Amino acid sequence: MSAIENKPEPRPYAVVAGVSMRDLLASCAAAHAVSTPPRLPDPGTVQPPAEHRKAA
Repeated sequence: MSAIENKPEPRPYAVVAGVSMRDLLASCAAAHAVSTPPRLPDPGTVQPPAEHRKAA
């Protein structure tokens, strides 16, 4: 036997059993959403807190 006969054929893509591309992409999007901190509010839209009236 020569060395060429013993080599397995290369696979054209990785085989992941039981995980669809939709599930994989959804998990990546969820991980990104969870790991990203919330954005700071726009300074033009932030209103100062209202002053409280004194109780009677």
